[in-house]
Amino acid sequence: MENNTLKNKRIITVATTGAWPKKTNNPNVPTQPEEIAEEIYQCWKLGASVAHIHVRDEEDNDSMKVETFKKVLDLLKENHPDCDIITNLTAAGGIANSEDDRMAPFRTLKPEMASFDCGTMNWMYMGIFNNNPKFLEKMGYAMQEDGVKPEIEVFDPGMIYDAAYYLKKGILKAPLHFQFCMGCAGGITATIENLVFMRNTLEKTIPGSTWSAFGVGHGAMEVMYSAIAAGGHIRVGMEDNVMYGKGQLAESNMQLIARARRVIEEFGCEVATPAEARQILGLA
Repeated sequence: MENNTLKNKRIITVATTGAWPKKTNNPNVPTQPEEIAEEIYQCWKLGASVAHIHVRDEEDNDSMKVETFKKVLDLLKENHPDCDIITNLTAAGGIANSEDDRMAPFRTLKPEMASFDCGTMNWMYMGIFNNNPKFLEKMGYAMQEDGVKPEIEVFDPGMIYDAAYYLKKGILKAPLHFQFCMGCAGGITATIENLVFMRNTLEKTIPGSTWSAFGVGHGAMEVMYSAIAAGGHIRVGMEDNVMYGKGQLAESNMQLIARARRVIEEFGCEVATPAEARQILGLA
């Protein structure tokens, strides 16, 4: 758990791939296992201590195939045995995956963390991102059984209260770690005011929790700066933003991590190592 000696540390999570951006959106998006594993390693070298991992099929469409996740993890271990980054597997992939398919990667591979999307929502004006109560109960208990820490992804403040309910019922276990997902159509917009409101809501509702934040698209920088200043951690990567600046495609995930590190250090904070991140997140 986070303590006073770690309060000046900021965790950088890299989200290299996601479920949707294609090479047509940005040819530099890593989509196949070899690309994903190598970018995770290079981002670790620059300061990322958590890797939020999605995989794709052979046509670069979203996938929850266990063998593909395993290939990414195996490549990372075989090619870069010194890399001690925390692996955080998605438990969503895309909005059309079945409940069993969504849980299969973390149930089989037992990563340190996996995402736990704490509520159903209209997703990007395209469909329903279904996280119904029975599924969340089943997934919460499965993560406890498998020793996997949930990263509780919340897309609006109501999902924080949902998490408090599941904590009270024993479906989630403290200390909790949250990811504020901001700027996704159907969820809360990516602004300083909204981030502060989310943080204050969390601190009042579930004190002692840790949190991170990211903004999609044009809200990315606003959320990154304000999260660092507000005492939170950050997530960056081409899952959330394929642009580096207005009209400028990102060259790689490494370019985004390098900027995040500069911002953290110029603010007067320090980038957490994986070992420090494990202490902060209660994994050590």
